[in-house]
Amino acid sequence: KAVMDDIRPDVIKIGMVHTKELAIHIAETLRKYSTVPVIFDPVMVAASGDKLIEDETIAVLRECIFPLATVVTPNVDEATLLSGLPILNVDDMKQAAHKILQTGCLAVLVKGGHLQGESVFDLYVDQSGKELLFKSNYIQTNNVHGAGCTLSSAIASYLAIGSPIEEAVQSACNYIHGAIAHGKDVKTGRGNGPLNHFYNPQKLIKYTLE
Repeated sequence: KAVMDDIRPDVIKIGMVHTKELAIHIAETLRKYSTVPVIFDPVMVAASGDKLIEDETIAVLRECIFPLATVVTPNVDEATLLSGLPILNVDDMKQAAHKILQTGCLAVLVKGGHLQGESVFDLYVDQSGKELLFKSNYIQTNNVHGAGCTLSSAIASYLAIGSPIEEAVQSACNYIHGAIAHGKDVKTGRGNGPLNHFYNPQKLIKYTLE
């Protein structure tokens, strides 16, 4: 509340919300600042396929936070959970995205990285019916830990500097692909590593508080 009343961020990004009580409090606060765009990454299913939060919490998120979101960014496993539809290809992604739109969010970006093939597809669908398919080459690497969280954060970042939503999504997808490509051979510890977030740092610009 102190930050919202003073600095007033240009965009809000929400990641994992692990309890229904927290979801309710977040929603109550967001309603007071409805002019700020919200990017919600509904972290519900791990890359291993394990569900990370309880069904009751998922139901509250759908009811309370999804209608307040500018863009919701589920991966295919989360989109399957939210839509109740199996996702094996791009057509399945479209059906699931339109089903998720019924929760009231303005747009959905289904992240298709878990559907392995020669290409990776991310699908954007909004309430106007616009569908945008973003394609990139599949990169063989174990260094993709946090890619989904980074993608939603990148969308928020591009929105914060003034990019229109569709341009922000496209720029974020390009950034993620570059970060994976430039970090694919880096060894960080013994397990799956992160992508290279700093492969192409942008210069900071002077910001004037209005």
